[in-house]
Amino acid sequence: MKNLTGKIIMGSLTGLFLFGLAITGCKKDEDPIKFPKGSFPDTVQNISSLNSPYDDYNLDIHEISGNMPLIFSSNRKSSGGQFDLEQGLISFTFSQETGEFKMEAGMINDSFLEKLINAAKTPGNDFGPYRLYSSYDGYEYLLLSSVSSNGDLDLVYLKNRPVFSSVLPEIDGPHPVSLLNTSSDDAYISFNSQLDSAYFTSNLTGNFDIYLHSLPEGKEISWWFDQVYSSSVAVDSVNGPNDDKCPMVFRKILIFTSDRPGGLGGFDLYYSRNVNGKWTSPVNFGPGINTASDEYRPVIGFHPDFTNLFMMFSSNRPGGKGGFDLYFTGVEF
Repeated sequence: MKNLTGKIIMGSLTGLFLFGLAITGCKKDEDPIKFPKGSFPDTVQNISSLNSPYDDYNLDIHEISGNMPLIFSSNRKSSGGQFDLEQGLISFTFSQETGEFKMEAGMINDSFLEKLINAAKTPGNDFGPYRLYSSYDGYEYLLLSSVSSNGDLDLVYLKNRPVFSSVLPEIDGPHPVSLLNTSSDDAYISFNSQLDSAYFTSNLTGNFDIYLHSLPEGKEISWWFDQVYSSSVAVDSVNGPNDDKCPMVFRKILIFTSDRPGGLGGFDLYYSRNVNGKWTSPVNFGPGINTASDEYRPVIGFHPDFTNLFMMFSSNRPGGKGGFDLYFTGVEF
């Protein structure tokens, strides 16, 4: 009996030892994921597959994901003449094993975006497309600036219900943004994250400045746009002595373009922080982004699986396909 018990114990220990070896043999020596979060590279990349020998700028992101449909202004179809809206797509991947970031881009032909672009087209130039969704009224909005019959730029809007099926929703518009339009050039509207403040640019007083207009609580955006003209507030802490244009707000960051003194040349990109409800003095993005040429219409976006933000803009710097090209880079604030 004693020998049998010993054999049972030794057999159990041997079994545990062999089981342990099996577990050890199956265990990976090293976790292959070295980069749990992605990082957008801070080198400026030309989005060459979207660009042409003509002017391609004023892009806006349709939605934020690994695949980003976007709308931008281009005069490619008129061989350098009239600016119309075009559609494209940017796709990116990030390897959690190597940290390598890859981006691809190309023109697309989404049926709804085509319908929207055709509805927004005017006889004149169409600039600064900007899309948003209002959870308050359930509409998607396309905002842009177009040349009016008087020859100045006016803000216009279109709205539609979101696309939920193969049946494309009807598009209402374009309608003038009567609340904000003046006899001068009014363009490049965008909203803050709460959709209660609209920022845009106007040369009402001579140079282009950035203006702010607040949306009354509980009012639909289209109702607000349709109101009679009311003067807006100049964002004096941001505006300079020259032209300040293309404002875009992301959380507590305001980015824009300006040809103010002290830059690297032409129009440069700047940012300002909102501290205690006030915008701080603008900061130049520096030579990593700006050049002696023009940098224009910046747009910021984010992805929850990345540690930093990305920014897209247009520039007529040397080395592109010609005219203004679209560019991409990672940024941190």
